[in-house]
Amino acid sequence: MDRFDGKSVIVTGAASGFGAAIAQKFASEGASVVCADLNMTGATEVAKSLTGAIPFEIDVADEAQNNAMIQASVDHFGKIDVLCCNAGVPHKGNYMIRMPVEDFDRMWAINVRSIFLAVRAAIPHMPEGSSIISTASIGGKRPRPGLVPYNASKAAVINLTQGMAVEMAPKIRVNCVCPVSAATNFDFQSMGQKDLSAEMEKKVIDGIPMARRATPEDVADAYLFLASEEAKFLTGVALDVDGGRSIQ
Repeated sequence: MDRFDGKSVIVTGAASGFGAAIAQKFASEGASVVCADLNMTGATEVAKSLTGAIPFEIDVADEAQNNAMIQASVDHFGKIDVLCCNAGVPHKGNYMIRMPVEDFDRMWAINVRSIFLAVRAAIPHMPEGSSIISTASIGGKRPRPGLVPYNASKAAVINLTQGMAVEMAPKIRVNCVCPVSAATNFDFQSMGQKDLSAEMEKKVIDGIPMARRATPEDVADAYLFLASEEAKFLTGVALDVDGGRSIQ
C-alpha cells in the first residue's frame, strides 16, 4: 500500500519545476492530485502523466479563483488532505530601488497573499491530521543583495507558516521548505537568462557545501516527508533544502 493512498492533494505552481515534481511524487505514492497553475497547458500535461490527477487553471493571487480551486478539489475528491502552496515568482536580480512598484506588489500577491487565500478557503475541507506546506526559500533566512524584495516575501512565508502552525494546531500541521538555487526556469528568470555560464554556475555552487544546486526532486522529497506520518510531530518547521548553503 502506498503512503498516500486515499489522500487528496492540491499543488499550486504544478505546471513545471518544483510543483511538477511535487505533484508527481505524491501521485507516485497513491494520492489524487489537483495540478493547479496559471499555465493550463503545462498543468494539463502534468496531470495527464499521472494517475488520478486533474488540472486546474488559476491565478493564485485572485480570491475568487482560489475559492473555485478549493471547490473543484472538494467536488472531485471530497476533501483536502494536503495543501501545497508552491506557486511563486521571482524578479530579475537587481537592486531594490530599481524595482517598479507594480512588480513588487504583484510578486508579493503571488508569493504571500496566495497562501492566505488558499488556506482560508481550504481549512473547512481539511480533516484532522491534514497538512499545509509552502515553498519559501533559503533567501528568506539568509538574504543576499540583488533579490531583496523576493527574499523578504519568502521571509514572510516562513513567518506566516509559523503563525499558522500555532493557530491551527493540533488539528492541522503547517510547514514550509526553504530551497537553495535550482536549475529551473524560475531561477533563470531571476538571473535574466536561459542558462548559467560556467562562471556563474561555479559562483553559485561555491556557496553550497554539498557542491551542487537543488533539484525539483529534492524539494518534492521534502514535501512528501513533511506531509507523511513520519513527520506527524513537526509543525512550524522551515526545512532547509539547501545543501548547507545557510551555514556559510
